[in-house]
Amino acid sequence: MSGPLARLPASAPRRVLAGLILSALALLLLWIAVAVPAGAGWRLAMGAAGGLVGSALCAMWSGTRGALELREEGLVLPNGRLLAAMAEIRGVDRGMFAMKPSNGFVLRLASARRPAWVPGLYWRFGRRLGVGGITEAGASRAMADILSIRLAGRDA
Repeated sequence: MSGPLARLPASAPRRVLAGLILSALALLLLWIAVAVPAGAGWRLAMGAAGGLVGSALCAMWSGTRGALELREEGLVLPNGRLLAAMAEIRGVDRGMFAMKPSNGFVLRLASARRPAWVPGLYWRFGRRLGVGGITEAGASRAMADILSIRLAGRDA
């Protein structure tokens, strides 16, 4: 495996702020489920929503511990698993009107893949892979530029 062409870490202040916001939301939903007088269905819905937000918090906190890396093989997760092979990436969208994460970009893939999501780091639905969220803006821009240059060289 080759060395990284670019690294995309989570911004520490954004990571902490996102963690605090998700924690507050989860606690608020759980508090509503317990303290507000309502029907059993409403309480169950609020408790389930609080649990879902808590699990999103856990996924975000553990998933943003490392950094995404762009390697010759493609985009690699912090645990070493290949997120998108370079050969299957068809394009990079990072324009103002692209549906992309904050401080990020969207990759168009050759084929649809299973949905996947790590809050604040990436999401994948069908042929789109959104990268970014609580990542550093400069590192994200650099990774998108390197990807664009590599794709232009490959397609030429």
